[in-house]
Amino acid sequence: MGERVRKPHPTTWLNVGAWQERSVANGPGERFVLWLQGCGRRCPGCFNPEFQPFVRRERVTSEGVAGKVLRTEGIDGVSFTGGEPMMQARGLFELARMVRARGLSVFCYTGFTLEELQGSWNPWVLALLRQVDVLIDGPYEQDQAAALRWRGSRNQRVHFLTDRYRSLVGDAQKPLVEMEFIIGDSSLSMTGGLDEAFVARLQQILREDPR
Repeated sequence: MGERVRKPHPTTWLNVGAWQERSVANGPGERFVLWLQGCGRRCPGCFNPEFQPFVRRERVTSEGVAGKVLRTEGIDGVSFTGGEPMMQARGLFELARMVRARGLSVFCYTGFTLEELQGSWNPWVLALLRQVDVLIDGPYEQDQAAALRWRGSRNQRVHFLTDRYRSLVGDAQKPLVEMEFIIGDSSLSMTGGLDEAFVARLQQILREDPR
């Protein structure tokens, strides 16, 4: 009998709003951060409203993003945020599988609760969960806004799904001490807690004078 031919794995795509090669505010250690485009929740006061619309931004294969991540030296892992990562679970599963095989960790934000995800009908959501080391769950709730490490509101929870960062359980309860900005040609995204009016004014300045 001839050698059995292995079928190539189908290409998976991600609709990426933005990425940042190094961050210290989106999970433990230095991390490659991926903002996914598209979220249906429309939480009032959302930190990154430009990533809410379901529009095409930058379409990249999972393999292509993995290559960018793996070429970034000295990082601890990759963080998925958005937008809503679970809306692109299949592509993120493939990406997470590739970077974890090279010893990197996966940190993921979602507006869904862990219980909702565990009860999902979507097999790719469940597959992605199995690749995640730390999950931050729950929608941003403006009336519960708080400067907490890795979170924007008190209702959001930190789930250590593997043992990799379980020693940081205590750190997750500490106040936020980092503030990061990612500035595009006409947009501003941030991690941390600042006055909403200040952020709106800064976004307006960027639109009026992108220099």
